[in-house]
Amino acid sequence: MAQSAGIEVDQWNDTIEIDGKIIDADKDSEKIYILLNKLPGYISSTARYGEPTVMDLVPDLGTRLYPVGRLDKDTEGLILITNDGDLTYRLTHPKHHIDKVYIARVSGDPTDDSLDKLRRGIMLEDGMTLPAVIQKEGDHIRVTIHEGRKRQIKRMFAAIGHRVIGLKRIQLGTIELGDLPPGKYRFLSKEEIESLSKFQFKLSFQKKF
Repeated sequence: MAQSAGIEVDQWNDTIEIDGKIIDADKDSEKIYILLNKLPGYISSTARYGEPTVMDLVPDLGTRLYPVGRLDKDTEGLILITNDGDLTYRLTHPKHHIDKVYIARVSGDPTDDSLDKLRRGIMLEDGMTLPAVIQKEGDHIRVTIHEGRKRQIKRMFAAIGHRVIGLKRIQLGTIELGDLPPGKYRFLSKEEIESLSKFQFKLSFQKKF
């Protein structure tokens, strides 16, 4: 049987997946969990493509780190950076329905009837969205979704005739951004890491049984 040619892997910039699950290149390394308040203008990638990345905002700790999921270049707020491939898979795979909470500022003043379309789920070019939790709060709208489609919130509001002019993620699962200043980072506390682990176990247990 013919053998296929080997593939060279860059441990710092390539992500290895088998059946959709990220494989840790540094599985024996100490796990690191960083919460970053991403600035607009930074891309959520380890590869530069000639643009600043979220990795420029955190320290070089001598191990391969990568962002958990992505925020659009012009979106700000909470993003986790880690070397824990298993947690990354659990937080980003659609089957786990992880809460992602955003503050959106949009053009115009959406009516309750329009917002109800988002609460029920709305058809986009890549299919129907899951129902979202939508709350008007003064001059902005709090949006909770459980998916991670590309530019999803912007496309949802565009579908009801409103342009998103500002978007900030403030919560992912059990982790909240709080008062962390823009462009700054901090390491997750032991309690926060445990809360994520317990949250994931609970979801997996409920799905199985």
